[in-house]
Amino acid sequence: MNLKKYLFLILLPGFLSCHKFLDQQPVDYVSDQVTIVDATSAQTAVRGIYRKLSSDNYYGSLFQSFGYLSGDNVQWTGSQSIIQQFITHNLKSDNGNLESVWTGIYSTINLANHVITKVPGVKDPSLTQALSNQLTGEAYLIRALSYFDLVRTWGGVPIVLTPTLTPSDKDTVKRSTAAQVYAQVLSDLNTAENLLPAPASGSPNPVRANKETAQALKARYYLYQGQWADAANYASLVIGDVKNYTLLKPYSAFFFPASAIATKESVFELSYSATNTNGHRGYWQPPANGGTRQWAPSDAFISLVNDPTIGGNRNTLVAKTSAGLWYGNLYYRSPATDPAYIIRIAELYLIRAEARAQQDDVSDALADLDTVRARAALVPSTATTKDDILLAIENERRIEFAFEPHRWYDLVRTGRAAAVLGVSDPRKYVFPLPIAEVNLSKGNLPQNDGYQ
Repeated sequence: MNLKKYLFLILLPGFLSCHKFLDQQPVDYVSDQVTIVDATSAQTAVRGIYRKLSSDNYYGSLFQSFGYLSGDNVQWTGSQSIIQQFITHNLKSDNGNLESVWTGIYSTINLANHVITKVPGVKDPSLTQALSNQLTGEAYLIRALSYFDLVRTWGGVPIVLTPTLTPSDKDTVKRSTAAQVYAQVLSDLNTAENLLPAPASGSPNPVRANKETAQALKARYYLYQGQWADAANYASLVIGDVKNYTLLKPYSAFFFPASAIATKESVFELSYSATNTNGHRGYWQPPANGGTRQWAPSDAFISLVNDPTIGGNRNTLVAKTSAGLWYGNLYYRSPATDPAYIIRIAELYLIRAEARAQQDDVSDALADLDTVRARAALVPSTATTKDDILLAIENERRIEFAFEPHRWYDLVRTGRAAAVLGVSDPRKYVFPLPIAEVNLSKGNLPQNDGYQ
């Protein structure tokens, strides 16, 4: 695999105050041997992981676009074929966005590997055991999320668990199976859960991972694995923390007004600033608002979200220009300091609803579904059978997370991509590996079936 470009360096942002943990642009790249030597440099290294996670080629825009451009809520209004390939499900292995996201995720993993390897051995009285555990736990959690995103996008990928110290020391790493990658995800989440502290009661800080962040991501992991009891149990752990997490009313309250940052709706979100902006805004907002509107809500989604019996008060996700052009309005702040939402409490309710329905617990599944519907000012669902409830949950997730990276992955994991999107070739349920990575892997990274 091609690790020469990005894996043997670690980001060193400028020193920040605690309340501006992610607010400053990185100013230099230096070797790990220089950076992680004391408590201050350990915290700086962890800041670097979050900054990579929030970069444009990961949660800042491009990775998220994989989840919705490949679904049915979004249309592409530009002319670049690399974007159209996602919408038509005819991806080519030389698609530049595939390479960019692959690079972004593995860069994030490498920064996490530096922290996991170095921080536990640092000798500094200021680096207490509790702080060391927290920083290391954050690295494990972000590495778990990174591998989870890799495996659900590409299937089996190379697993790299140590820092890359020279340009070629990972050239012989072979591709692991999807099952092996998922096992690594769970292992890292288990470790993170054990190391991370519980959130402060009544004042959570969702831009920093805590024990319940790990539990929330484990609920999502078990949902993808079809381990329904575990998915429901872990979702319940987070839902039960009512002092820290709640469904805000109305729906728009978690992102509007502009002061709605790090609300109790968010279990995990990424923060941005005027000097470190979120790339999403430019893609969604129309030229009248300083954007390009290169992707926009589809006609089908506009009809659904504006139907008061389906969208309810979630029609605040969209707006229309004076010229009659609809655009997505989840990312609207100027400058673009909109958070990137990784997991919200609404997802935990719908995870538990789906897991309960799969276990034939119809009444409790409906209760969770209707909790989300009530927040959207909708009447209770009329679904009665297991299959009807599962379909209702699918439809609810489509609207609730329309501009978050879920729709494509939801339809693939539930086996519904063929029926809903007409994508009947199962080989297209994973994306092609970036051709540059395949060519430089010395045979260790065979291409996914159906792609060249």
